[in-house]
Amino acid sequence: MDDKQLMENLLLLEKGACDLMLHGTVESASPNVHRAFSTSLNASLQMQEQIYDKMQEKGWYPSQQVERQKIEQVKQKFSC
Repeated sequence: MDDKQLMENLLLLEKGACDLMLHGTVESASPNVHRAFSTSLNASLQMQEQIYDKMQEKGWYPSQQVERQKIEQVKQKFSC
């Protein structure tokens, strides 16, 4: 397993953790539990962002700029 695969796996696992923490936050039965899940969710989101940034820095998760016209077309498509 190379570094890229390792980072892809870390990102996938962290996204899964974010999903679990989000559901825990939404479904929590008390303010204390809600706060604990919410704090953990924020920490997981920060970790996910750091992994994503590192992958993008290495060229392993490239993103592209989208033309403004394409954004407007999608907005129109879903606003009807």
